[in-house]
Amino acid sequence: MTVAFNEPSETESQADKEKILVIRMLGLGDVTCIGVSAIRHLKRKHPSAEIHVLTYAAGHDIMALAEPTIKTYGLKSGEWPEDIIQAMEAFLGLAEIIIGEAYNSIINLDTWFMPCFLSRFLKDAGEPVSGNYIAMSIADLIDQYQKQTLQATFVNDPSHYMQSTWFSMMRWHSTWWESDYLPEGGYPEFYLKTCCGWQDCELNFNIDVPANKKLVKEKRKIIALATEARTDERSYPHAEKLAAALRMAGFYVWSKFDGSQSMRETLSMLKASDLLITVPSAPQWFATSVDCPVMVISGMVDPRTLMPDYATDMSLQPASVESLIEGVLGIFDGSIAQGDEQSAY
Repeated sequence: MTVAFNEPSETESQADKEKILVIRMLGLGDVTCIGVSAIRHLKRKHPSAEIHVLTYAAGHDIMALAEPTIKTYGLKSGEWPEDIIQAMEAFLGLAEIIIGEAYNSIINLDTWFMPCFLSRFLKDAGEPVSGNYIAMSIADLIDQYQKQTLQATFVNDPSHYMQSTWFSMMRWHSTWWESDYLPEGGYPEFYLKTCCGWQDCELNFNIDVPANKKLVKEKRKIIALATEARTDERSYPHAEKLAAALRMAGFYVWSKFDGSQSMRETLSMLKASDLLITVPSAPQWFATSVDCPVMVISGMVDPRTLMPDYATDMSLQPASVESLIEGVLGIFDGSIAQGDEQSAY
């Protein structure tokens, strides 16, 4: 368990400040688009408050780049055990740190089970928690686990385990993208403004990094390619063929979204890129944070949930490489406008 501090030394006046904790640990795309926007919203609403963030793994790097004066702590990659009991122990260790900080407000923006477990523990301990938490006391949860009566669906399905102090969070479980109103910012705007009820929240997760110096000198159009997702069904199976075809078409292609380089370098390369082609995954939000246009290979994800610059139609079958190349060429020659869905894909 680690605590990463980047903050001024405490003074007597700082000790009396309002202290707010924001919890957003997963996923990394949500830490970027929702977490950063939420922090900036809270800084605007509470300009004198001391705001801290609890996050996980590369979330520390995102926060350090976006809001370097914010105090960030939580778990490093590998410190979140897969075993539920060991995970509970790790998160109860976090709870001890949080209680010791004496926050005036603890806001859980997360929807994953263990952060909601943490917020339920804190809530039951009398801490000032708002947001999401599990719909079962910690004592009952442990009792059911020990008696082997705990249902897998309760742990794995947010519609079973998640409750919230935000009444509108029930909309999170709906097909909200089929309604008459579609937020221009897609899911993060829907989540913050509708689910959390923060109607005056500005969607702002821009991250200021310099463009990669090597790529800036490249005379060809630069395309970033992100074809792997957390689940197999969202991944694109013809990645190598697509990369080869893009190079044959005259583009410079790169793909380093596997954690092999720093988040700063990834964002720097996106900053210098002309287009990101991605499956529905975190790289979309990384690209948006540095103003790189995005084309999403939708698969079975409705592109209205993401509202990217460009998107393929939904399809059970993977988009053909030929149709993707045609779409990319159309983007750069201006025959495809932003916001268009291409049925030819």
